[in-house]
Amino acid sequence: MTALDLQPVTQDIVVDEILPHAPETIWKALTSSALIARWIMEPSGFAPVEGTRFTFKTTPAGAWDGTIRCQVLEVTPNQCLAYSWKGGDDGNAGYGSRLDTVVTWTLSRAGSGTRVRLVHSGFELPRNEAAFTNMG
Repeated sequence: MTALDLQPVTQDIVVDEILPHAPETIWKALTSSALIARWIMEPSGFAPVEGTRFTFKTTPAGAWDGTIRCQVLEVTPNQCLAYSWKGGDDGNAGYGSRLDTVVTWTLSRAGSGTRVRLVHSGFELPRNEAAFTNMG
């Protein structure tokens, strides 16, 4: 067995769409806690400032309390927002298994609208198969 054989296989979720809204409008939906809560979950402590730590709370599973711990990694207003997404527990299989990923939103003008590209990267398979399938 080689070192390459021991490397986990990683998979990314990629969504790439053009929306009929200005980048500033999309940016507001990505960076306003009240709006984030309408389409994903309510964040606690979120601010679009690099280094900010915040959390989401979802359904607990096994040894995992359901807390998703995040940290803002990159902010370029109206263009890019990236944050870490960590949760789960090593003792869980399937839903609630340890997850250590990065969410990156990239916005660019596309005619009168905005190209929105979401990359949620770093799902280790098969450990994160349930999360990858449910989120993708």
